[in-house]
Amino acid sequence: MSAPLAQRLVITGTVQGVWYRASAAEAAARFGVRGWVRNTADGAVEALVIGTEYMLESFVAWCHQGPPKAKVARVTVTEVDLPDPLPTDFTVAPDA
Repeated sequence: MSAPLAQRLVITGTVQGVWYRASAAEAAARFGVRGWVRNTADGAVEALVIGTEYMLESFVAWCHQGPPKAKVARVTVTEVDLPDPLPTDFTVAPDA
């Protein structure tokens, strides 16, 4: 298995109030991604995701669509250092 990578995602558009975070947690479980997702004060959704390159590519592809009621305008992906300690699962975090 390849070494885990970490990415920070910022998803903009109509992404709050449409079950984006809960749906992202379900997608993360399907793809085996660890980390968290939360709403931000400016109306975006932010996530820290950890997984293999393939897992992250799959999750980011899902983020471009999101749940049915979402209207995603943009997904910004930034490579970041692995957090210490590494999360063991994927959670919906409190709003930022």
